Amino acid sequence: MKRPTQADTAEFKELAVKRVEDGQGVSKICKELGLSDQTLRNGIKAVAEGRLAGAGGRVVTPEEMELSRRRAENLRLKRENEILKKTTAYFARDVL
Repeated sequence: MKRPTQADTAEFKELAVKRVEDGQGVSKICKELGLSDQTLRNGIKAVAEGRLAGAGGRVVTPEEMELSRRRAENLRLKRENEILKKTTAYFARDVL
């Protein structure tokens, strides 16, 4: 399951579009928020048509977000552990 990012949420996109409607420049907002120009323009068009939805248009519960975050952290820790094991084995080989 894809982990939703802040840029995927409908609220984030709505806030970015509101800033454009308030008169701020699209390029400036995109640089500040880390979005591409086209993504923001698509969001503006979607708001105008009344069809803006978040990641896949599905509501993600806080429990699902926490589970996703913990799975990602678990994967990261497993990778770090593997690196440490390989490093230890490498240096142990040099000592003997």
